[in-house]
Amino acid sequence: MKIAVLVKLVPDSEAQIKLNADKSWIETRDISWVMGPYDEYAIEEALKTAGDKGGEVTVISYGDEQAVDGLRKALAMGVHNAVRVKREGEQDLLGTANALAEALKDNGYDLIFTGFKANDDDCAAIGTMVGTLLDIPVITEVSKLEVGEGNVRAERDIEGGREIIEASMPCVITAQKGLNEPRYASLKGIMMAKKKQIEEVVVTHTESRIEMAGLNYPPERAAGKVVGEGAEAVPELVRLLREEAKVIE
Repeated sequence: MKIAVLVKLVPDSEAQIKLNADKSWIETRDISWVMGPYDEYAIEEALKTAGDKGGEVTVISYGDEQAVDGLRKALAMGVHNAVRVKREGEQDLLGTANALAEALKDNGYDLIFTGFKANDDDCAAIGTMVGTLLDIPVITEVSKLEVGEGNVRAERDIEGGREIIEASMPCVITAQKGLNEPRYASLKGIMMAKKKQIEEVVVTHTESRIEMAGLNYPPERAAGKVVGEGAEAVPELVRLLREEAKVIE
């Protein structure tokens, strides 16, 4: 069985995000880049599936040189192969999906995993777009998966219940929290990952349909107001909530 996992590097959640001088993008020089947590669920499920059914796992990332860090972490977790799809300029979501789909097509993958969303822009579109471009089924936000012979049975949580979906392979699975518990990379895996070759692929890029006009920091919050202490402050607090904040009637 051939399995692919699509991953994206995102800024560390503890990083302090600053805008560059012309406020056209964030300042990236001092940012630590990490793999998104949903992508880790995708990698773990791919490795479990390959272990149960036999086969190999290839991790694929679209991006600049910084994408190599995420690929090496995936290799350290046990992934067999790594591919970086070279990025060319700024791309919108469809351009990114097109590049990934071109790298995937004609390679005979039975399953394609990815995290259900990226935790930097909170976007949950790439998995669905890639599956649509490849004209194969897509099951999103999967929290339980059973892989059979030529088909999958997936479950996902919905409001008030759980939805069960069956699809034939090849197909795309986007991983949700709760699908598994991602493994840690071992020291041996980290050392082996440093020596492994990362394949680089050049694909045809489409012109971005989106132009970034600029970025701005969110407005600063107004200073808080202390209205008093104890029960005596309640009437004044209620008045301010009604007349100034207008959150009660």
